[in-house]
Amino acid sequence: MPRHYDLCARVQNGFRARLRRIAVPDTKMNLAIANVLYKEGFIAGVSRGDYVQPDTTYVPTTPDNIATRRLWLELKYNNDEPVLKKMSSVSKPSKKIVMKVQELQNLAAGNRSQFIKGLQPGEIAILTTNYGVLELREALEKGAGGEILCRAI
Repeated sequence: MPRHYDLCARVQNGFRARLRRIAVPDTKMNLAIANVLYKEGFIAGVSRGDYVQPDTTYVPTTPDNIATRRLWLELKYNNDEPVLKKMSSVSKPSKKIVMKVQELQNLAAGNRSQFIKGLQPGEIAILTTNYGVLELREALEKGAGGEILCRAI
């Protein structure tokens, strides 16, 4: 099953190749991360479709078509430059990075926490919490710690 590290690589490669939109597997995790990227202004849109193109009308996901379903991410550019410069995975299958609220506050302040470099201005961290997949500052507002999935700038 593809996880967040697959999505990070696909988004990064899509921007490097200057693609207008990319298709990623339609999973709850990918949708949640894509929604955070959309809310933070890194991508222009998220839609569902099959492996060929986004849907023009609503198509429900069924056991018969689930293998062909994709999320289509509309990539965003500003003056022909990608809005997202770099997206990298933090937690990996071999090493899950889970942080408490205090450690996340250090990270948000730009300081090193555990062995993770602090966030730079304009950089976001996406984590999974008890409240779902959230951006770092949102998680801090809710007072939630969690597993850091990826970071984007």
